[in-house]
Amino acid sequence: MTEETNKNGPEAAAHEMEAAETAASPEAGGADAAAEVNPLDALKAENNELKDRFLRLAAEMDNLRRRTDRDVKDAKSYSVAGFARDMLAVADNLRRALEAIPAEARAAGDQGLNALIEGVEMTERSMLSALERHGVKKIEAEGEKFDPNFHQAMFEVPNPNVPNNTVVQVVQAGFVIGERVLRPAMVGVAKGGPKEAPAGAEASGQQG
Repeated sequence: MTEETNKNGPEAAAHEMEAAETAASPEAGGADAAAEVNPLDALKAENNELKDRFLRLAAEMDNLRRRTDRDVKDAKSYSVAGFARDMLAVADNLRRALEAIPAEARAAGDQGLNALIEGVEMTERSMLSALERHGVKKIEAEGEKFDPNFHQAMFEVPNPNVPNNTVVQVVQAGFVIGERVLRPAMVGVAKGGPKEAPAGAEASGQQG
């Protein structure tokens, strides 16, 4: 005990001893003990973090693989699109040449002319067949309901005998390549015909 403690009497001495015991007790170091991390818990937390990183990386790699596969597939499917479009222009010219031959000349049965016509028709069929092998297919438009995704309306035709907006004439054939439109079909569309009844209405009418 200090001289000051002796001077202040027994009460001061008791307080000093209590303070010393408190500082020496295990509770005094509780904050330091709480601050220490259990090594096992630290390893578990690190393991969970690494697992989470791995799962995210695996998901990113899977998405990248799918995008790459899709890009490669698209490149194979659509790489000939420009060439195919040019070949369709050639096929159009062949068709125009055939349509320009007068019906009288065809009916005359000239052997040389008929051979020429047959050769042009064969060339046209061969070209379209080659394009089809590369995924280019003709859009069957006539008689179908007008669809702006596949058809381009050039004019309207008054026709009350078919439903309104039905394709009644094809001016220029349309084509698709894979799932994409290479060029839309240029068509004439019916105007003024009966409206198509909804499927549900037709079903109720049949039941009635």
